[in-house]
Amino acid sequence: MPPVVNPNNLYSETGAGDLSPAIKGALPRIYVPNLRSDDVDVIDPATLKVVDKFPVGHSPQHIVPSWDLQTLWVTNNAEGRTDGSLTPIDPKTGKPGKAIPVDDPYNMYFTPDGKEAIVVAEAHARLDFRDPHTMALRSSLPVPQCRGINHADFSIDGRYAIFTCEFDGMLAKIDLVHRKVVGYLRLGNSAMPQDIRIAPDGKVFYVADMLADGVDLIDGNTFRKIGFTATGVGTHGLYPSRDGTKLYVANRGSNLIHGPRRGRGSVSVIDFATRKVVATWPIPEGGSPDMGGVSADGKTLWLSGRFDDVVYAIDTTSGAVRTIPVGMEPHGLTVWPQPGRYSLGHTGNMR
Repeated sequence: MPPVVNPNNLYSETGAGDLSPAIKGALPRIYVPNLRSDDVDVIDPATLKVVDKFPVGHSPQHIVPSWDLQTLWVTNNAEGRTDGSLTPIDPKTGKPGKAIPVDDPYNMYFTPDGKEAIVVAEAHARLDFRDPHTMALRSSLPVPQCRGINHADFSIDGRYAIFTCEFDGMLAKIDLVHRKVVGYLRLGNSAMPQDIRIAPDGKVFYVADMLADGVDLIDGNTFRKIGFTATGVGTHGLYPSRDGTKLYVANRGSNLIHGPRRGRGSVSVIDFATRKVVATWPIPEGGSPDMGGVSADGKTLWLSGRFDDVVYAIDTTSGAVRTIPVGMEPHGLTVWPQPGRYSLGHTGNMR
């Protein structure tokens, strides 16, 4: 597993301006998968306008940068069907390629050494380890007590990952060296874990809990809950600031999986040093902030407006919000390019 360069702040090396030569020539774009209209909108962040739109497979959930930063993969998991696929996008042209049939790719990550893709087959409670380029299946790992296996993040040394189990209210710890389930952790009697991110010092995992309206704090090594920070209604997406000092928390405004929105959407800002909320930014007319990422310069937080068919561009200094209309039910958008040496997947979990 590749070592983390700075054990005191694993996000510091992905700071503004630190763009890898591997992404030279990539167009600055925001790629938005629209779950219900089966297409991708492409936004130019300089003009805040949609400059392209193209069809993809059924139920596009997330857009995932490849480990080598050469491809953006649209995960079309075909909810309720059997024709799931991955659509590659060339980040230098912004254009899609031919889709590859893949069983239930709800989300996707990569092993820290880049040798395999980890397709999160949510409907099957299973992790599929695949060739990172051809997506040919190599092995599978059942995670039977993790219904709705969903999001993940990795330990600072890359030896294990923790996945959220949306429909069981639990977390699953996966030993990536020996490819086995280490154990499960129940978060509470009423929990629905969504996104998960490790703190900059690698000591604590933050878990967005959509039913508890806040963030659970997990000691990854001992695999136990050590705290909770209340944020807002329907806590969902987690994104570190570019300098690694803050965590932006998207509160979707509803505790329901499919909406409707309840008009209480917001973004909470947690200070990593104190683990406390230091600011709350309301979304105009309530909104439904879901998933996204931070611009390369750290000045803009981009989030999909899940139940409002828009994308939010949020100023990370003032919290001011601008909206861009997109397709039906935008989900796991990706901001590209991103600083970092390689991608661990999701919507741009960079190291």
